[in-house]
Amino acid sequence: MDRDTAAPAVGDLPGERAREWVEYHHESAAPSTYVYEFVWDRTAPAEGPFCTDVDGNVLLDFTSHVAAAPLGYNNPLIMDRLEEFDLVDPLKIAGQDFYAAGGPSPGDGIPGASGLMDRLTDLTAHYDMDTVFLSNSGAEAVENAIKIAYDASNGAKYAITFDGAFHGRTLGALSLNRSKSVYRREFPEISGVTEVPFCDDRTCSAETCSCGFFADGVSRLRRKLDPKRGNVHPDDVAYLILEPIQGEGGYRFPSEAFTDEIAALAEEHDITLIADEIQSGVGRTGEMWASDHYAYEPDVIASAKGLRVGATVSRSDVFPEETGRLSSTWGAGDLIASAQGALTLDAIEEADLMDNAVERGRQFKETMRDADLDPVDDVRGKGLLLAVEFDTKERRDAVMENAFERGLLTLACGHEVLRILPPLDVTDREIDLGCDLLTDAIADAA
Repeated sequence: MDRDTAAPAVGDLPGERAREWVEYHHESAAPSTYVYEFVWDRTAPAEGPFCTDVDGNVLLDFTSHVAAAPLGYNNPLIMDRLEEFDLVDPLKIAGQDFYAAGGPSPGDGIPGASGLMDRLTDLTAHYDMDTVFLSNSGAEAVENAIKIAYDASNGAKYAITFDGAFHGRTLGALSLNRSKSVYRREFPEISGVTEVPFCDDRTCSAETCSCGFFADGVSRLRRKLDPKRGNVHPDDVAYLILEPIQGEGGYRFPSEAFTDEIAALAEEHDITLIADEIQSGVGRTGEMWASDHYAYEPDVIASAKGLRVGATVSRSDVFPEETGRLSSTWGAGDLIASAQGALTLDAIEEADLMDNAVERGRQFKETMRDADLDPVDDVRGKGLLLAVEFDTKERRDAVMENAFERGLLTLACGHEVLRILPPLDVTDREIDLGCDLLTDAIADAA
């Protein structure tokens, strides 16, 4: 496949082979959130945002596997380095009970868990973070974040989350979710979790706020935490957790007034602040962490997806000193995934992909705004974390289906929002191609 000339080319979607694979898969798979009956053929040509399905259809993937494949398919910055890796068995070890070296000394050979953790502490040094716990997934990263926050809180029992939040599907993380009811309904929850509104007007001030976070110029969170008049004493708060930019909740980009208030209250009351960077981090917004755009400084970062493994990053004084408090058989034990994560971070830095994310994200927003399509209520984003909001959910769903039929993969979120997640090295040609396909899909839906 020549990435410089590749273009979507589709016939039947799903084709005969795709339908066969889907049927075979669901003979043993539990019900889950499968978006398309699109079956990627991992043996067929694929590069950058272009991939091929089992029926030979070529598609333009602007989902990046929900930001879990930040460099798209078969990026040479990753693949060329992985060719150096002589495969062994086991490739997955009990990585928090045993160690694995990639060469005669640290820094030699392919980086593994140690190299990934070293890079992560470098990339969070401006938050004084120096300690990492690796795990398998984003949900585990969040679970460990809240565990260490509770542990460091000297018995504080309350947690603060936000309306629209999504933090994962394990039981602890589910307790923090405030998006769709299906995620939490009839499951047991951690007690003491309380929520406040999340800003959904990226230009608001305390005086003009319409989302409910501010009322009469004072935030709901400040009122809640008022030591004399509030209903939650700040000394009893173990942590506050937020997504810097809400993902599942609808790609909601907060205002500076909102984030300034979060920063002020976290500092005023010495509240442990957890930033869930699982979708927004690893260069996606044009900064390594979406938190870097805002005034607050997180005490704990939960990362995953683009990192290829789960990671809870914080300061050594936040992590428990007792060795048995945190552990995981497979944590830090996937040699290939740890190498991919470390090499992804290297590629983002070496190829200036955060600068590219800013430029290509601006190109997408300007192109779609200039199209001035009636059903589109808003086009927004930071870097390549992009969203198109429609007048109705039905319109959004129709656009998503129309785009798929043209060979463009996108994802829904929130109620009426389409999320766009191109790979971080996407080119101006590929953005134009995606915008053309999306514009046609919108025109048909209108």
